[in-house]
Amino acid sequence: MRVIVKSLLVVGAVVLAPGLAAADDFKLSNNQRISCGRGLAAGKLSTATCRSYAYLFNAKTSEYFRCSVSLSMTRDAKEVINVQSDGACVKKPRVFDTDSSYSFDATETEPPNTNSFFGNGGFALWVSDNTQQKIRGCVTIPSGLGSDVSRCIDMKFE
Repeated sequence: MRVIVKSLLVVGAVVLAPGLAAADDFKLSNNQRISCGRGLAAGKLSTATCRSYAYLFNAKTSEYFRCSVSLSMTRDAKEVINVQSDGACVKKPRVFDTDSSYSFDATETEPPNTNSFFGNGGFALWVSDNTQQKIRGCVTIPSGLGSDVSRCIDMKFE
């Protein structure tokens, strides 16, 4: 199933990339996570749901897309009854105001998790400027009130 999820992420990135500016350099995050859960329903039905996140980053502008893919399968003791999948990428704002050459990494919490107080877990994004000693760390968590809370901090070098 992990192969299916990774292939869906790659397909999503390939489908998304042609609609973006050709001169920009887009990079896929190296730190994808997958979380899965199971549930039992009446009549001895079992449902397994897996969700994975990845980030597509514009290395020139520092804009990025947070992409997610999910696969849900319901079965009984003898056969698979239903399979559903979904996926999309959501554009996020720039991390830096000016164009340059950027590197990045991102990570997700995997719900349920002690870090996810108000629902699904948050994520962290680290972005560095390849042309100068400059790095910014950003953390986003759900507020539980409909909107996420996000802050970015410039790192000081001592």
